[in-house]
Amino acid sequence: MAKNKHGAEPNLKGTLVSVFGVGIIIIIMWFATYFLYVAR
Repeated sequence: MAKNKHGAEPNLKGTLVSVFGVGIIIIIMWFATYFLYVAR
């Protein structure tokens, strides 16, 4: 079990980085939309 968990760790780290990347893109899009709305 320990070997299997250790093997899945890099994949899990890559998934975490992907989730943070997508989240940051969504937050940037929300701020861009908000500032466009406020500047109108």
